[in-house]
Amino acid sequence: MFPRLTGLIAATHTPLSPDGSLNLRVVERQAEHLAAAGVRGAFPCGSTGESHSLTVEERLALARRWAEVGKRCGLAVVVHVGHNCQADARALAAQAQEVGADAVAALAPSYFKPASVDQLIDFLAPVAAAAPRLPFYFYDIPAMTAVSLPAADLLERGTDRIPNLAGLKFTNGDLVQLQECLRLRDGAFDVLFGYDEMLLAALALGVRGAVGSTYNFAAPVYHRILRAFAAGDWTAARVAQFDSVRLIRILSKFGFHAAAKAVMGFLGIECGPVRPPLRPLSDADKLALREQLESTGLFNLMKEPSR
Repeated sequence: MFPRLTGLIAATHTPLSPDGSLNLRVVERQAEHLAAAGVRGAFPCGSTGESHSLTVEERLALARRWAEVGKRCGLAVVVHVGHNCQADARALAAQAQEVGADAVAALAPSYFKPASVDQLIDFLAPVAAAAPRLPFYFYDIPAMTAVSLPAADLLERGTDRIPNLAGLKFTNGDLVQLQECLRLRDGAFDVLFGYDEMLLAALALGVRGAVGSTYNFAAPVYHRILRAFAAGDWTAARVAQFDSVRLIRILSKFGFHAAAKAVMGFLGIECGPVRPPLRPLSDADKLALREQLESTGLFNLMKEPSR
């Protein structure tokens, strides 16, 4: 019913000023950078975008800006609208449709948690119905929500209540479940993979689109994986995939979200600090991070031509 999303889709950072306020002026620069790097879409207001640390008003403003600049830069824009409050999630979804986003996604509520697939569908159906003309993706990320329900069951049973259910953003390391979702109804659902450090495994199983944090600044690494996979060069694909693992290990040592924003700054796109309770990097941390990226050769890999 809806066109598939393929290639790399960046889970974008929310740009903040030094005082922690929203800095929408940076969004255009982010979009231009992604388009130049061969990234096909943007996923604002998700985990990378610190969505649960933003007000609803900030999320509305950010979604509007991404819809504007995404269209101009040729990027598909998938707005994450998930919220613990269903009414707020509905308002975010309705606005995403109004401003011209290409799709919406929502994760499970994570304070009062759905205990069954049916309860999860009860929560998601009105959210998806607030944007009926847009494809709706369930954002499965049990490591963050602590909601671990069979994703294939949600797809199988969800279509009766969610006519615009297009598929999943599957940020889940369970590759058995991934296969079940990909093969359900002869591949009827679009499954976007969300673990950058396992992209090659997902490609081998049939995934054709992925949403990830490191696609913001390391798209060349992942384009190497995609090209090598398409050419059947498994040795080159595995080398590139391990470059991703090395990169993510280094970022995680410094605090992933803050380190990823710092890397954007190294590339000339200042996305600002993170919000509490995340810890910002000190100047010494940033220097140490850059030294590690350069000494391992990873910084140069991030600057390679993407196409």
